[in-house]
Amino acid sequence: MKKVLQFSGLISLVLAVVAFILMMASPAVVYTSGSSTVSFAGTLAIFGGEIDLAQAVVLGASEAKVAVMGLLAWILVLIGMIIVLCGVILPLLKINALEKFAGLLNLIAVVCFVLGGIFMFIVVPSFFGAVGNSAPDGTGIGAGWVIGGILAIVAGAFAILPAAMDFIAKKK
Repeated sequence: MKKVLQFSGLISLVLAVVAFILMMASPAVVYTSGSSTVSFAGTLAIFGGEIDLAQAVVLGASEAKVAVMGLLAWILVLIGMIIVLCGVILPLLKINALEKFAGLLNLIAVVCFVLGGIFMFIVVPSFFGAVGNSAPDGTGIGAGWVIGGILAIVAGAFAILPAAMDFIAKKK
């Protein structure tokens, strides 16, 4: 268990980076109707942008606006990664004044990762709400976003491990 605690920040960071890459590289929203499938890229769900004519017919809109939950998930996972990276680097500096903030930084990283993971799961209604329509039947979350959401939540669990074990040790 001590080995896992020792590397929990690094494990959390790696999981968050994988979740972040999956958000950017995989489709966020997938619409299937019969034999045809239309997918909307993760970058489109996060930042908005132009949609081609075939996709506009599916959406009933001429352009995609930013899906608020996709953007929030992206921001929260990015902030969580930066905080965990700071948590990995700060102990190497051996500055005693910074150790007081380590628990608070871990808590903020956990909240960022868990909320970011949850927001990844509600990107479909947010995406279609941004273009002013309800999601048509056959619409779902892309597999990369599901895996990314799970990895972000697990990254949050790994980020809280040192603080949780320290709290349990103080109780004994």
